Amino acid sequence: MAADDASLVPAWVEPMLAKADGGRLRSGPEWAYEYKLDGYRAAMRIAPDGTTALTSRNNIDFTAEFTDLEGVLAPALDGRAAYLDGEVVVYGEDGRIDFERMQERRGRYVRHQSGPKGLEFTDVPVRFLAFDLLRLGDRSLLAAPYDERRGLLAELPMPDPYRVSVVRAVTFDELAADRRTPADFLVHAASAGYEGVVAKLRSSAYHPGQRPDSWLKHPLVRTQEVIVCGWRPGQHSFTGTLGGLLLGAHDPATGDLVYIGDVGTGFSQATRADLRAQLEAMERRTHPFVTTPPREDTARARWVEPRLVGEIVYRQFTRGGRVRHTAWRGLRHDKDPAEVLAPRAVPHEAAAAAQPSPSPSPEPAGQRITVQAGHRRLTLSNLDKVLYPAAGFTKGEVINYYSRVAAVLLPHLAGRPVTFIRYPNGVDGQKWFEKNAPKGAPDWLRTVRLAGTGGTIDYPLLDDLPGLVWAANMAALELHVPQWTVESGNRQPPDRLVFDLDPGPGTTIVDCCRVAERLHDVLVADGLTPYAKTSGSKGMQLYCGIRTDDPAAPSAYAKRLAQRLAKETPESVTAVMAKAQRPGRVFIDWSQNNPAKTTVAPYSLRGRDHPTASTPVTWDEVRACRHVNRLTFTADDVLDRIEDHGDLLAGLAEDGAPLG
Repeated sequence: MAADDASLVPAWVEPMLAKADGGRLRSGPEWAYEYKLDGYRAAMRIAPDGTTALTSRNNIDFTAEFTDLEGVLAPALDGRAAYLDGEVVVYGEDGRIDFERMQERRGRYVRHQSGPKGLEFTDVPVRFLAFDLLRLGDRSLLAAPYDERRGLLAELPMPDPYRVSVVRAVTFDELAADRRTPADFLVHAASAGYEGVVAKLRSSAYHPGQRPDSWLKHPLVRTQEVIVCGWRPGQHSFTGTLGGLLLGAHDPATGDLVYIGDVGTGFSQATRADLRAQLEAMERRTHPFVTTPPREDTARARWVEPRLVGEIVYRQFTRGGRVRHTAWRGLRHDKDPAEVLAPRAVPHEAAAAAQPSPSPSPEPAGQRITVQAGHRRLTLSNLDKVLYPAAGFTKGEVINYYSRVAAVLLPHLAGRPVTFIRYPNGVDGQKWFEKNAPKGAPDWLRTVRLAGTGGTIDYPLLDDLPGLVWAANMAALELHVPQWTVESGNRQPPDRLVFDLDPGPGTTIVDCCRVAERLHDVLVADGLTPYAKTSGSKGMQLYCGIRTDDPAAPSAYAKRLAQRLAKETPESVTAVMAKAQRPGRVFIDWSQNNPAKTTVAPYSLRGRDHPTASTPVTWDEVRACRHVNRLTFTADDVLDRIEDHGDLLAGLAEDGAPLG
């Protein structure tokens, strides 16, 4: 073989695609099953000399972006060429494939490319997961049956499984031998965090560029590629940034670009800023659709050239051609706008969309899965139930959020009796305040019995991941705790001082920040170390770690400070709760130091239209805040902030000072 030939990678092949199975997971001995992955589809093409090219599904070269994967398989091929089909993925800290983290990595790579030349790009590790083998040596395997291709793939040694591995596949017969079914495999995929399952016909050839009936995907979460056709400026808490995107796709029957709806949630603060900057440079005067969208859908719209492709999660596609209950997942630089086709409405979805929304009904008993949470197995129900209708944010996403913030949230719950505010029918339904651990709570849940105004109360104690997941599964969106802990069943003296800053009519969190700055200086002068967090609603709280033996001391101290600031600036601050005193002023609620009262916990979600959360912030952010949106954070934003900052309240436990 000539040296030039040895360095030639196999020619690119347009990838075979999976067709939606219409909600019916196929079953029978002719089928095999693989996990549906959540990464970038990619071909790994390897020349006889080990030269490696990574290529997207649209033949875009990924090699420079994923240099860690170059040459990783060469030692296993003994001088043979190879062509592997698979996906490049990134893992989160919980050990699950994390598409959002992949998107963040992609964004950093793009910014790196536009920066100074010669700098090495080192970022989140990636892994190539192969699920098909299209060439080995001089032999093309496109016509070979799936079973043969998978068998050859499984025989390839994996020199570095941290960088390249083979996606697990199991046949119907193998499941049956284990007394399991394809439905059991689907449940396992759900509990392990995969997107779904792909059923593949074992006798099928590889059909480049086609979407035949031999590969059928059964997604657990519906995703849709979309074309960004416009955007709306944000309002209220998102004033000054991007509020939402207007979406399009090509009609599968005509090829025309049609309007399919919008998306307004799932964006981090950084994503909103990045998208706005990109879209402002692409603006056009008119919409790009073949027919004009409804006026009520496009108020305040700013149209752009239809060049960017993104991906959303959605719950329903209506007969009228609209995606509903959407959330943004990220841009798809590997996709071509010409390929983006609108979904089709499933008949029962169209019928449902034509009916008025009924009252929430009891959870169907069948919608349950069993998952591993820490050292316990929990049964979760109705994960697709939408708890935040305006955002399409489901109970499953609530559970995922609380699972991911557990490491920073649990230290602030440890030893503190928790009061739940539950929204079993979503934030638009009735809410329930719950102090007593409910009947049916697991026997392993720790509780503490304390005297209350109406008798004794068995408070739940959430000090581990299983307890947190159990509470989230009950739709306990809000978690409230006191400023004291319990030990051996006994209430301990307060260890936290809190000031709740509540903006009255005509004021916002911006005004709260100005009051917070004044409180900060007084507290520091008194030898205390103040920490700030948003309430997740309209205001914010300041905390100090304290040491005192007097349960009444924090309230007395906080009241004195509140009254002092109110006296100094009565036009902007009040220390009394009376409604007549509230307009135009920030209320410093000192009473939450009362041992009988609670405050929303750090990182707790709130029962508002969107899944905002009580979020720790830096003093630089407080001082710089001039717009409401600067200190408004959704669940997605909080996860980004934890990655960047860790727990900004971590010092509370160490910075306890005597309360003078």
